[in-house]
Amino acid sequence: MTTLVRGASGTLTRDALTVLQPGFVGTTAPDWLLRRIGEGLSSVGLFGRNITSPRQLAALTAQLRAERDDVLVAIDEEGGDVTRLEVTRGSSFPGNYALGRVDDVELTRAVANELGRRLAECGVDLNWAPSADVNSNPDNPVIGVRSFGADTALAARHTVAYVEGLQAAGVAACTKHFPGHGDTNVDSHHALPRIDVDLDTLHARELVPFRAAITAGSKAVMSAHILLPALDPDRPATLSPQILTGLLREELGHQGLIVTDGMEMQAISSAYGIERGSVLAIAAGADAICVGGGLADEETVLRLRDALVDAVRSGDLPEERLADAAARVRALADWTRRARGAAAEPGAASQEGTAPGSGTEIGLVAARRAVRVTPGELPYEPVTKAPYVAAFTPVANIAVGDETPWGVAAELAALLPGTRTDTYAEGGDTPEMVANVLEAAADHRIVAVVRDVHRHPWMANVLEALIAARPDTVVVEMGLNRAAPSGALHIATHGAARVCGRAAAEVVTGR
Repeated sequence: MTTLVRGASGTLTRDALTVLQPGFVGTTAPDWLLRRIGEGLSSVGLFGRNITSPRQLAALTAQLRAERDDVLVAIDEEGGDVTRLEVTRGSSFPGNYALGRVDDVELTRAVANELGRRLAECGVDLNWAPSADVNSNPDNPVIGVRSFGADTALAARHTVAYVEGLQAAGVAACTKHFPGHGDTNVDSHHALPRIDVDLDTLHARELVPFRAAITAGSKAVMSAHILLPALDPDRPATLSPQILTGLLREELGHQGLIVTDGMEMQAISSAYGIERGSVLAIAAGADAICVGGGLADEETVLRLRDALVDAVRSGDLPEERLADAAARVRALADWTRRARGAAAEPGAASQEGTAPGSGTEIGLVAARRAVRVTPGELPYEPVTKAPYVAAFTPVANIAVGDETPWGVAAELAALLPGTRTDTYAEGGDTPEMVANVLEAAADHRIVAVVRDVHRHPWMANVLEALIAARPDTVVVEMGLNRAAPSGALHIATHGAARVCGRAAAEVVTGR
């Protein structure tokens, strides 16, 4: 059994609370959360359920800091498809795939900086972003447009630009999903993905963007719940000492925070349970336990706190390792507190008189630059009267969620009032689905919106039949642009953020 050199159980309990990054339900902080913050809880994770507006978010973070001024407020705000700040309307920024398609690192830096400015303005100081995954598997069900692309060097240079832009705004970056989630065909929210590549491939591909991010000073790195037998044949990265301590900490030299991906995800919880998984993660070298995407209550926090305390007392977790993890959390909190103070100093860039969440149009500029248009065989006539939008919708992955709107219908309706739309999902008969679209459209031009059509045979079949029946159909691809262009005009937006829809609508209408 490990001797408790630091002694007091109160210190041990406080350290156990310090390493947790839980979520909660509601748009104001519940009493239990404020009470635990007073007892030592150092971090809180925010999700879409916690946010209704920038002003409300600013009030929420102020409420948290009234209890403790150095509490870390984290959020999963990648921009693009994954947004919590604008969960009900869609992001004002295109995601990584669109930025990688433009391939202008100064643009990526500017987008990340403006996103960071808006987060800082609302009191958020740790962003679980960017995704540094190299999207080497185009059938990946969870990364896709969240990656800058399949080119390793491109992913690395844009990861660096994102980290630098975000942290220049005083918001800590958390580069994810280490050591790389791009070559998977399983979503770790549902099961444990496995990547069977050799060490040379991992070092030449997956690890390159992370090396670059660490060199650029990324304040945090998030682990992935993936099994890489070349590195550790027994445990997923989040629970692996070889990967977190041996590779990330010692070989790559990352001295900042190591955060786990959500411990309630099935890749961990179904095999280990969140309590044992959390103990193993801290023992392996993680410093902060992210939990709360699905589990967001006081009971979960207390279960994890007690599991960590019990593991130290039983000798399963060295107390020095827990203390080191807690110290790294506090060090990052100190950096963010100083960054907030610097932003408030006289002479710092002022946003006085600016409503929270407002700012430049850099996101729309970037979205417009990311659009790629392929003409069809016949001359294209811009749509000048209200069209009919047929949205062919796959099941949303959990990281994106189904509460955030996407597509082009709303943006087309703003330009062409009277635009109508319907959603079509997998499960219907192709001829019947096409007939329904044609009937609903009547004599209106059809705009067919798809997402990752290369991964969904049902979508490809319907689209082919629809274009055969109506050759003047406009196709808007809002996912990975892998399938051959089709339609009278094919528009690839490289993401489904609201600004991507706006950029596509401008092309459809010739504006």
